[in-house]
Amino acid sequence: MKQDNQKSQHILNAASNLVGICFILITSLRLFSNKGSKTIMDEVAAIAILFFMASCILSFLSLRSAGAQSRRLENIADYIFLTGLALLFITTLLFVFNIIP
Repeated sequence: MKQDNQKSQHILNAASNLVGICFILITSLRLFSNKGSKTIMDEVAAIAILFFMASCILSFLSLRSAGAQSRRLENIADYIFLTGLALLFITTLLFVFNIIP
């Protein structure tokens, strides 16, 4: 019997790991910036956390569901995960190239 939600397990694992990385990124930005001030990188990383958390929840629900609903939840989790990954990529570019102090 073929499992319908083959990507959900991988999305859940990767998204939960990336939530932790985003928290480390935000913490390091606050520690090493001037007096813990907020930057655009903090805001983008926080939004990425929201996307990764939504992706975790939807992929978990996909694992618990069956049939068409499972595939639909998995596809939504996949797109939300990719959006969060793009936001994390933007944050990394801002951090590496020091575009915004």
